[in-house]
Amino acid sequence: MSEQNIQTNINDDLSITANYEKVAAKYRPIFEKIAEGTLAREQQRSLPYEQINWLKQAGFGALRVPVKFGGDGVSLPQLFQLLIELAKADSNIVQALRGHFAFVEDRLNAHKVADQTLWFKRFVQGDLVGNAWTEIGQVKIGDVITRVKQKNNQLLVNGKKYYSTGTIFADWVDLFAYDETTDQHVIAAISRHASGVQVLDDWDGFGQKTTGSGTLSLTDVAIERDHILPFEQRFKYQTAFYQVIHLATLSGIAQSAVATFIHEVQKRDRIFSHGNADLVRNDPQILQVIGKASAQAYASETITLRTAEALQKAYLSHFGESEIKNIQANNDAELESAQGQVVISALVLDLTSQLFNALGASASTTSKQLDRFWRNARVVSSHNPLVYKEKVIGDWEVNHEPLPFVWQIGASPKVGAA
Repeated sequence: MSEQNIQTNINDDLSITANYEKVAAKYRPIFEKIAEGTLAREQQRSLPYEQINWLKQAGFGALRVPVKFGGDGVSLPQLFQLLIELAKADSNIVQALRGHFAFVEDRLNAHKVADQTLWFKRFVQGDLVGNAWTEIGQVKIGDVITRVKQKNNQLLVNGKKYYSTGTIFADWVDLFAYDETTDQHVIAAISRHASGVQVLDDWDGFGQKTTGSGTLSLTDVAIERDHILPFEQRFKYQTAFYQVIHLATLSGIAQSAVATFIHEVQKRDRIFSHGNADLVRNDPQILQVIGKASAQAYASETITLRTAEALQKAYLSHFGESEIKNIQANNDAELESAQGQVVISALVLDLTSQLFNALGASASTTSKQLDRFWRNARVVSSHNPLVYKEKVIGDWEVNHEPLPFVWQIGASPKVGAA
């Protein structure tokens, strides 16, 4: 089935496109309010509960939900364009919502074979979903200690996770676990407000400080069978999707850094005796620094949106009839997201460092927190090791070795060996 046929036959059930400016107009005033307090939250390490609630009440979490079910029905390129705008206001909030949009995307794909009206209704009413996949402690790679068990005819979840990004702000948790009752890996969609759920704000990274990426503890948390989703049915392009959210975050960081340093240059009245102009804003070398950073930020956004187009093709191919085209579309999405990561990470890390050449030592004052752009970009770029992404790209290109659609982190089996 061609994309045209998909649009003709089931347009109402898919999120293909929307009037971008009309949708963005709903949220830009909120982005502006968010941006006003970003520096203060960075200085005080204050979590953005209120700011995320503004987005929640405005329906931001339902951006991808089809219009038929009450959402905005935006395409993936449009979603990521909006996330770039939000990341420019506060990159922490985009990362906090990363798990939510991935879970929404999974339910959009699942709608092909099973009605997802209930979940769509939850998203439209404002429910947000957090993320909790990474096991904590010396868990050997491949092991999942978080378990679903049956006790007294009730399904219970027990375990502990770290990097539970966004969960502290959420209504639901997208939890990776092992279901002992069916002997399979699953996603357990548990209520954030259920008895036995504890979320700690103990993330101590030097960047992205207010994402709510702390520890999640689960003690005999009750769950219904229909909230346990087989992991093998997870949407194919999930890893690429998660990565492109990072790319959107980096692009927003880049834009915010350029805008902030432009403002600093425009108002700077101190000059160096061996400079090139009577005002810093007229110094050609300083203008060169700003100009290069602006170009790097432009390239970052452009590449991000190109990768988002690949994701949209993978999304549409899921509803087509050709398995071969579906595999190809998912391979393209995985490859392009990896290529984008390698280039964008380098661009943004470079510009957020080199921009300091436009100012003097006073730019290092903690009151301005100008280092936050580099710190935040460095943390976002560290989630998925670049060296391994470069390796798998090369292995695909040279040896046609399949790209890894799912991967894990954990303790080496050599740990504890005699």
